[in-house]
Amino acid sequence: MLDWLFQTWPGLEASAALLSLEPPGWGGNLLRGALNSVIIALGAFTLGCVIGIFGALGKLSGGPVTRDLLSIYTTVVRAVPELVLILLLYYAGTDLLNQFLRLLGYRPIEISGLAAGIGVLGIVQGAYATEVLRGAIQSVQRGQTEAARAFGMTPFQTFRRITFPAMLPLALPGLSNLWLIATKDTALLAIVGFSELTLETRQAAGSTRAYFTFFLAAGALYLIMTLVSGRIFGWIEARYRRGQAGARA
Repeated sequence: MLDWLFQTWPGLEASAALLSLEPPGWGGNLLRGALNSVIIALGAFTLGCVIGIFGALGKLSGGPVTRDLLSIYTTVVRAVPELVLILLLYYAGTDLLNQFLRLLGYRPIEISGLAAGIGVLGIVQGAYATEVLRGAIQSVQRGQTEAARAFGMTPFQTFRRITFPAMLPLALPGLSNLWLIATKDTALLAIVGFSELTLETRQAAGSTRAYFTFFLAAGALYLIMTLVSGRIFGWIEARYRRGQAGARA
């Protein structure tokens, strides 16, 4: 079968050689970049969800100053393009942190690309997650939280036992979209030199001049990430919607 394909499309054999996992093929580099992209996306998504939970609760039950600060945060982050935010937070944020450490008498630190990538994208994700989770919490019926307070539950117990389980199925579609955005936004980190899938693809294509082959392969890897993520989030949503009205069996 492979021999027939190689005879039909002569360029296919050359492309297969370029994408092989062993040198001189670049397949291993692409897979390493894809793994780095997934690691950054997981870290940024997790950090964004944590920020989003506290941000949503702050917007709904915080004081006027807290609500105003959170509104500024979500408005600015959602208004400014992600690429500009990445450059601003990566370079200016690192410089401000080191200046602050100098004032305290400490030596400047070198932030790893992985930590910086997760931190920058996590801040971006947090602004969107704040609004997604705020809307989900507001959709929870007030009678449930009022009943929890009537039983003497503390605010933390009410959130953990009542609000969070009830709002999670409502938030999952929005959170799944944020996850997909996180996987694609990792490509923007190539501009600051982090070795994720897009940067590895550019280096491979630039070295071999086989741009179509490598960018098509990168697109296929992103598509695989999307399809697998969709199945995982679909399973999670179905599990948490089990027993709800209108939920599929």
